[in-house]
Amino acid sequence: MIIGYNTGVFDLFHIGHVNLLRNAKSLCQKLIVGVSVDDLVVYKNKKAVIPFEERIEIVRSVKYVDVAIPQFSIDKLQAYEKIKYNILFVGDDWFGKDNWKNTEKELKINKVKIIYLPYTKNTSSTLINETLNKIRDDSYDPIFRFEKNQCKL
Repeated sequence: MIIGYNTGVFDLFHIGHVNLLRNAKSLCQKLIVGVSVDDLVVYKNKKAVIPFEERIEIVRSVKYVDVAIPQFSIDKLQAYEKIKYNILFVGDDWFGKDNWKNTEKELKINKVKIIYLPYTKNTSSTLINETLNKIRDDSYDPIFRFEKNQCKL
């Protein structure tokens, strides 16, 4: 059986998440998804908007996901030791990053294939958060998507 593994925060679940999970599932027989616990999100210098318990339930409800588990560490080799996955799915925005080169070497020793899946352009939780912050600011009109003080009627 080909077991795939993917991890993420999955905060403000959006179409990019769906695309990644759909693509990953199409390349394996069983897809296991690690959802970052709230304390781990700090490694990205961020704070999740949606609490972990809700984020993992959202991921569990996705039809492409066979199992969703808590991710307590970003160490993919540690996860491999527990899960014994064959393929690690990663967004292609991580391709070529220095911190991934060592992970690639470690997993290659264990015959794990890393597949970089296309990152959905123009959609991310960060972008959604930035947009929400602008909407909360009185000077932004989400209907017209421009600064109000730049519009003259």
